[in-house]
Amino acid sequence: MKHSSVFGLAAVLLAIVVFAGFAMRYRSTAEVPLHDMAAHEVPLPATAGEISNAASLGAPVQPVIGEEVAYFGDRKGHFVRPVASGTYPGVVMIHEWWGLTDGVREEARALAGEGYLVFAVDLFGTVATTSEDARKQTGTAKQDVSNANMRAAAAYLRSHGAAKLASLGWCYGGGQSLQLSLSGEPLDATVMYYGQVVTDPERLKALHAPVLGIFAGDDRSITAENVGKFDAALDQVGVANSVHIYPGVGHAFANPTGASYAPEETKDAWAKTLAFLGEHLR
Repeated sequence: MKHSSVFGLAAVLLAIVVFAGFAMRYRSTAEVPLHDMAAHEVPLPATAGEISNAASLGAPVQPVIGEEVAYFGDRKGHFVRPVASGTYPGVVMIHEWWGLTDGVREEARALAGEGYLVFAVDLFGTVATTSEDARKQTGTAKQDVSNANMRAAAAYLRSHGAAKLASLGWCYGGGQSLQLSLSGEPLDATVMYYGQVVTDPERLKALHAPVLGIFAGDDRSITAENVGKFDAALDQVGVANSVHIYPGVGHAFANPTGASYAPEETKDAWAKTLAFLGEHLR
């Protein structure tokens, strides 16, 4: 009896420890804000090679040329265009919380290969290699400065012949894509991948371009509930939109470096993105 009681007490204590550990892990993901959530689900910034190998992308379908250009003071972004002469619509591309990585440059090349002028902005001037550094640079970013940065990129695209423009971003950049459209920049389309949403209809009245929203059903920072409110608010104020929630995948599912990477959903989301841009920019 005595041994049985000791073992029973040990089992209870072990159960408490296990439950506490589970609860802390759950708290660490379920109650953290967007930028902390990215630290759990996107462990590294995607490299160019990893983007090229992603199911959604690959080599540009037509030859492109890219260069680093100053556009906002001494800040340099990555401008990519098709080699073939012609008139092309433009896309302001906005990076994740890491900054302007080689992976984003490769995404810009892939999109330019579809027949677009693409300007990948640099909102921070640095590239973070740890989630702590990424959190610091997003935490100190000022929205009015970021808006001016992105609008400078839009002006650059227009100066190079883009009569129609869209914004496109992932994660932190997804929220910034929406913010650029809300800033009053005259865009023809807005694309956001699992970025911070706005659910206040009064604020969304500032939008004058259709919105494509790509979200994850198991995202614990940009929740399906809030995405539903965003969708409903867009409908309420009459903003054309196409909002997709992919069930069973987590935040940053389109980043090939993360544990949440979902190749088939990424491929489908990219096809929807190209179709949406083609419909509204051409």
